Amino acid sequence: MNEEHVQEIFIESPHPQVPLWVIFKSYLVVGLTAFGFAILQKLKAVVLDHHWMNEQEMNEGLALVQLYPGPIMVDFTAYVGYRLRGVAGAILATLGFVTPSFFLMLILSAAYFAIGKLPWVHPLFLGLEALVVGIIFNVTIDFGKGALKGKTEASIALIAFAAMLFKVNAVLIVLIGLGLGALFIRPSGQPKATSNGREEKQKPAVSWRTWLNIGVTALVVLVVALLSWSLRNDVGRMALSLFKIGSVAFGNGTTIIPLIQADVVDKYHWLTMNQFADGIALGQITPGPFLITAAFIGYKMGGWGAALLATFAMFSPSFVMTLIFTEVFSRLRNLTVVRGALAGVLATFVGLLASVILQLGKASMIGPSSFVFAAGAFIAARYYKLDIIWIFLIGLLLWAGAMTLGLIGGF
Repeated sequence: MNEEHVQEIFIESPHPQVPLWVIFKSYLVVGLTAFGFAILQKLKAVVLDHHWMNEQEMNEGLALVQLYPGPIMVDFTAYVGYRLRGVAGAILATLGFVTPSFFLMLILSAAYFAIGKLPWVHPLFLGLEALVVGIIFNVTIDFGKGALKGKTEASIALIAFAAMLFKVNAVLIVLIGLGLGALFIRPSGQPKATSNGREEKQKPAVSWRTWLNIGVTALVVLVVALLSWSLRNDVGRMALSLFKIGSVAFGNGTTIIPLIQADVVDKYHWLTMNQFADGIALGQITPGPFLITAAFIGYKMGGWGAALLATFAMFSPSFVMTLIFTEVFSRLRNLTVVRGALAGVLATFVGLLASVILQLGKASMIGPSSFVFAAGAFIAARYYKLDIIWIFLIGLLLWAGAMTLGLIGGF
């Protein structure tokens, strides 16, 4: 097989006119500049401004990435790249989006663990942790409004909350929510028709070249997972934990926090609850995907190499699922049982997020000042729609000022 034929197989795509470097550069800009609530808007703008898809196609992609586990925004990025230039496009889009936040997190993690034992650092980060509680409380309310559409969903969320408090395995809780949703939830409304009101035509069969590309990508992920297992140490166990979480956790980055906490803090004690809250905060103040907190965890476990492995483990399972589900989406999205299962999982995450707020609060809320700052972060995010980066920067400056003036005690 000659080199030209190999290249043709690897970059096979319905949109060969979009240069790969343009895809990478476009998502690199988003990864450098998009924070918090603005990330999804910027990801949409990239697609529409470049005329890569129309709005209906883009919305179908957003619907697709909610059908399977993984962080929605990273998976949507991979979806667009895949639609444009196949597997190569998906890889470069994802790398562009994730790379800036990865290197920023490496720098912040090195600084954090280098100065973390200085006497003024812990009190300062308690302020950051209070802000995190307020932000996650706001996310939980927003998520609950969308996910709790009836008594069944509310009951599943309550069961998940109680199970988490009793230390039931978080992955098992998610799987139970999925099963309950498939059995008992029948989402209202009919699947959307196409723009002309007719049923979509059956898509042509996927070529063997496409499946070859997807298979090779899946094999790489499997090999890294097996190598992690072969390490037989905490770094390997951490990677396997994140592979597992990336394979079963639905929703945006915030909804995946409970599963990470259950392993990293509660089960293996690799991080304290305060360190975990600080990692969440650093993930919020860096641009790009929120779950780059995985790199913080990895850096704590074994430096930059472990940080790279943790990041790969967090994002790669759903990356592969994106490639597969993009091809089978039209055959699955209208199945009632699939829609019910997804609704059950999303309801489960409302309960899990509520338990995270409770546990973070117990570790981080040290007095009235913490509650004031958490409430301020909640109000700023919910009612003033202030971007997360500004909430953290302003809040941290105010907290430091209050510490200097002696208004915050207990240290």
